[in-house]
Amino acid sequence: MKFTDSPVIELVVNNTTLLIQQDNKTMHVGTSVWPASLVLVKFADHWSHLNPKTPNPNPYSDLLNFNDKRGVELGTGCGVAGMGLYLLGLTDVYLTDIAAVMPALKHNLKKNKPVLKKSLKTAQLYWGNSAQITALSPPFDVVIAADVVYLENTVRPLVETMVEMVSENGVVLLGYQLRSPEADKLFWEVSAEVFEIEKVPHEDLHPEYNYEETDVYIFRKKKNNIADENTGIQPTRMVVLDE
Repeated sequence: MKFTDSPVIELVVNNTTLLIQQDNKTMHVGTSVWPASLVLVKFADHWSHLNPKTPNPNPYSDLLNFNDKRGVELGTGCGVAGMGLYLLGLTDVYLTDIAAVMPALKHNLKKNKPVLKKSLKTAQLYWGNSAQITALSPPFDVVIAADVVYLENTVRPLVETMVEMVSENGVVLLGYQLRSPEADKLFWEVSAEVFEIEKVPHEDLHPEYNYEETDVYIFRKKKNNIADENTGIQPTRMVVLDE
């Protein structure tokens, strides 16, 4: 699998071609297309019930059946993962990011409207912002996140937001690549306090989108979890953590 500096990335999902405009010259990481978003979408496409070539048996049939489910993407950037899963049946989905990334996101949604056949919902969201989270009316059945762990100081707000957004029986679909050892260490420590974590085997990723440094994880809330005294994170309400 090759990743490119080309200004336009083509991604085929459910026999539909998405054209994603990226701008690698800006200072915002959200205006570039990162490998984890492509790997995540193509994993879902590979095992989707909409794909006539889906392997049988399909261990992900229930997980990736998005009928009648609500979704939200955190740190959507150019919108690859959210648009991709929309094409796979997650038709009620919010794409969220910070204000600086919104122009790039909206440009790509407009560019792909002919194949999406509608304008997907967007919202400004800073992780850990209770008012912005509440405005989206959580919980959601599916929370999408791809390549969102790269700054240590955003890890706790990110995990708080994931906890608040996902329903008790919902899932977080995470495309992941190590960007910062410090952020990586903290992310897995904090996440393990509130989520059951399953790593998708590399042999289950799409054969053409099987990048050795990029993984897909499935997070589910731990049942009857009590907040850990070190993290302060609880599964049922937002907690603002001290730095």
